[in-house]
Amino acid sequence: MSKPIEASIVVVDDEPSIRELLVASLHFAGFDVATAASGSEAIEVIEKTQPDLIVLDVMLPDIDGFTVTRRIRQEGIGAPVLFLTARDDTQDKVMGLTVGGDDYVTKPFSLEEVVARIRAILRRTRKQVEDDPIIRVGDLEINEDSHDVSRAGHAIDLSPTEYKLLRYLMDNEGRVLSKAQILDHVWQYDWGGDAAIVESYISYLRKKVDGIMVTDDNGEQHKVTPLIETKRGIGYMIREPRVSA
Repeated sequence: MSKPIEASIVVVDDEPSIRELLVASLHFAGFDVATAASGSEAIEVIEKTQPDLIVLDVMLPDIDGFTVTRRIRQEGIGAPVLFLTARDDTQDKVMGLTVGGDDYVTKPFSLEEVVARIRAILRRTRKQVEDDPIIRVGDLEINEDSHDVSRAGHAIDLSPTEYKLLRYLMDNEGRVLSKAQILDHVWQYDWGGDAAIVESYISYLRKKVDGIMVTDDNGEQHKVTPLIETKRGIGYMIREPRVSA
């Protein structure tokens, strides 16, 4: 039996080798994929297929990816956009989010990273479409409407930056995020200081999220099971505790 289609995606890139690699990887991951090699072709394909998500190269031979995004947004097409950018350029990243993009990947990229980014965007946008304001990881909850945060029924008071960091981790549940990725998404691309700021804020979050005391059925108090993990030399992630066999 073939796997059910997870979502429909349009891949736009003028380099045939990149298109072919992305198509093969996304098909294997369970996505239905259409392609385009230019900005004008992309608009036609997107209008025709009405995809769930668009993977869009910024540098195209006719009109750039930012212009493509503006045009489809003007036509009422709200599919999320994952930009592929050839440079780790802050201006490109800010422009991409300003015109209606949802995330970006810098070339050269790993196919695993692209698939992970796509799934994270789809999880986030589908929750919004379903009008469910609650994001959950285990017994940890964020209410996107009120910005209330709780764990095991205990309210957690977070600063605006702590809230952004926790939200970003939860949007990418089960995926390791590097310090650079966290800086880009939480500090709005303008942090010029030491990346150690990420370690500090992860420490703050751990104390508030994983330091909560609960009472078990025997009336004994203990800390909740930690949700935030450090992958040494790689980054940080949040996920539900693994159940021991």
